[in-house]
Amino acid sequence: MEARASAKYLRGSAQKARLVVDMIRGKNVNQALAILRYTNKRAALGIEKCVKSAIANANEAAEKANIAVDPDELWLKAAFVDRGPTKHRSRMRPAPQGRAFRERRHFCHVTILVSSDKQDGQAKAAGKLAESATPAASKRAKRGGAAAAPRAKRVAPKTEGESLEKKSTAPKQDAKGEEKIGKAASRPAKATGRKKSED
Repeated sequence: MEARASAKYLRGSAQKARLVVDMIRGKNVNQALAILRYTNKRAALGIEKCVKSAIANANEAAEKANIAVDPDELWLKAAFVDRGPTKHRSRMRPAPQGRAFRERRHFCHVTILVSSDKQDGQAKAAGKLAESATPAASKRAKRGGAAAAPRAKRVAPKTEGESLEKKSTAPKQDAKGEEKIGKAASRPAKATGRKKSED
């Protein structure tokens, strides 16, 4: 069961209203109304009225179709904002030194679609549970023949040099017999102003 509502000629630009609509899209109706109630945006009040109108439209459509719909199970399937008229809506604002700044008055149209059907996420989760209960055969197994047989992993043959290098994990020694830890060990330490105390 789906129902829609639209609020036209709301004050404010469409770009600012989209910031609010993006927060509630795909949410449950109760969650959306809670978000709109405590959102500190000018457009939130008009959008909240539009959501309530969509809920009322869904209840009325359900009564006409003789279908029982729980308002708490409704969710926002779609919510979008269109740009309203700005032509002939420009005003002049006084500016310093006798100048005037042009100001455009923006309007927007909000459309909200609510649905009582299962959300895509819930439907996918239900589908995954059903799949896990009955393991599906792979495409290769369905084809049969040699393709169904599992492939053995290919392992590259090891050369004698590689095996000897892996076995010898002892640190390398230079000609004097001292152990080399790395490049940093071979470098002389930087001279500092303080002398190191030898214990």
